[in-house]
Amino acid sequence: MLIEGLPLWLAETNAWIVAPSGAGGECVLVDAPPDPTALLDRIKHHELRLVALLSTHGHVDHIGGVGTVVRAQPEPIPVHIHDGDRHMILDPVGTSGGFGQYLEQAGLDVRPPELLYGLDDGQKVSGAGMTFTAIHTPGHTQGSVCFKLEVEGEAPILFSGDHLFAGSIGRTDMPGGSFEQLMESMAEKILPMDDETHVLPGHGPTTTVGRERRTNPFLVELQQPDWR
Repeated sequence: MLIEGLPLWLAETNAWIVAPSGAGGECVLVDAPPDPTALLDRIKHHELRLVALLSTHGHVDHIGGVGTVVRAQPEPIPVHIHDGDRHMILDPVGTSGGFGQYLEQAGLDVRPPELLYGLDDGQKVSGAGMTFTAIHTPGHTQGSVCFKLEVEGEAPILFSGDHLFAGSIGRTDMPGGSFEQLMESMAEKILPMDDETHVLPGHGPTTTVGRERRTNPFLVELQQPDWR
């Protein structure tokens, strides 16, 4: 299996290329920052065929390259995002504040993808022979989602977007953010996972649920009897 993370654009947002058969096969992309040329070059380098794009949430540093990436493919590519953030991918310029002008000046395709599908908590999304489980984790945004991938004979993989980072959590001071919601989501959806679960976040280095359970101050707080 090929899993490659590319830290792209101003915020060094991790875009994850996931190809179960390695180079020369099909792949799924988790998030598409507004640096689509780098993404398309890597997909071409590995001789991969993109078959699905999963969006962890609707902030521009994660979806700004979606339109360009999917329209560079020979056929329409399904894009999946939670309905809570659907408005952001429908209007990335209008919902991205000052970055909207950058998107237009950079010549990015900001039109909504032709095939756009919503996500429910627990929904299974298939692509390239893999099945991802969408885990709705509101708090960073109302439509924030983590994607869990089960790999036979290996520890599960969690693409955590901007919900959980190595040593930290996603910010909650932007529109749609809620610290209380994020902590609730973390307690109910992430803490029960196995320690061995690999965490591939939207920014920064990879980690595991067990490591964060032991060392992340926010998760340590969640495990206190009086955290609520």
